[in-house]
Amino acid sequence: MTNIREVRKESEFLLDVRELKTYFHTFKGVVKAVDGVSFSLKRGDILGVVGESGCGKSVTGFSVLRLIDSPGRIEGGEIIFEGDSLLKKSEREMEKIRGNKISMIFQDPMTSLNPVYTIKKQICETLELHGGLRGKEAHNRAVELLRLVGIPSPESRVNYYPHQFSGGMRQRVIIAISLATSPSLIIADEPTTALDVTVQAQLMKRLYQLVKSNNSSMILITHDLSLVSGVSDNIIVMYCGRVIEKGSSESVISMPAHPYTVGLLESIPKMTGERKMLHQISGMVPNPFEMPPGCSFYPRCELGQKICEAEYPRLREIEEGHYVSCHFAGRRNF
Repeated sequence: MTNIREVRKESEFLLDVRELKTYFHTFKGVVKAVDGVSFSLKRGDILGVVGESGCGKSVTGFSVLRLIDSPGRIEGGEIIFEGDSLLKKSEREMEKIRGNKISMIFQDPMTSLNPVYTIKKQICETLELHGGLRGKEAHNRAVELLRLVGIPSPESRVNYYPHQFSGGMRQRVIIAISLATSPSLIIADEPTTALDVTVQAQLMKRLYQLVKSNNSSMILITHDLSLVSGVSDNIIVMYCGRVIEKGSSESVISMPAHPYTVGLLESIPKMTGERKMLHQISGMVPNPFEMPPGCSFYPRCELGQKICEAEYPRLREIEEGHYVSCHFAGRRNF
């Protein structure tokens, strides 16, 4: 009876990551890039993963796809996708999942697209490998995908090479390739990096519409809280390889509980007539080889006390579905 209940509980989620640990073993020491990260993602939902560079958010995404190269390796935890453990699958089984059931949108389209092949060839390669489409059928599907992501004149542009597209258009091509097999999960790693604000908004609106219309799920990895606030159902905030706050987008954005989350929100420019200096979080991210023994944010935190220096705060629920890793969360009005 217990096993039946456990299966039913797991089936509620498309993806369930539990205590994931991904470490990099270097000649200087061990870097705990992802250190006990847990989160769940329901089918059709969008999860925003937010944090500064080096916080472990991209490594988390790569770990889900098991794309961690030496000297890194997944040390522990579980990655349950559609009820199956991805960590127990062989490399050949993972190859059938990557690009098919789980797709990834990388932040730099020029390193994702082959400059010597046409866009058509690169889309059709995915369609042939994972969808079994060839010839005219694959060509028509490639044109349809370019039209879906908003590329003008897709019938002719499908024969273009990557260098013939602008940065925004190349990123749309990457999105088209990621959607080619109607994946259950899309991992978008900084999908709008290096694009101007207007193109960012257009691209995110299009991506949101496509994900929702296909009933797919998405993990949106970014350093920009303002970007995820409008599209994500839930948000997790990471710092030094750990989740320090998570909850619904509404609760995290409107009622941030961790000082770091508050600092990120106050760093976002406000569209008001008032001229005001942007907030800056003091200090620097700790050296990954010399992490403080207690709370990793303690050296930069204005609320820090002796207990923070000695003891890492457990992730606790401060209201329904809203968790925070801070000894003093909720004790002061930020």
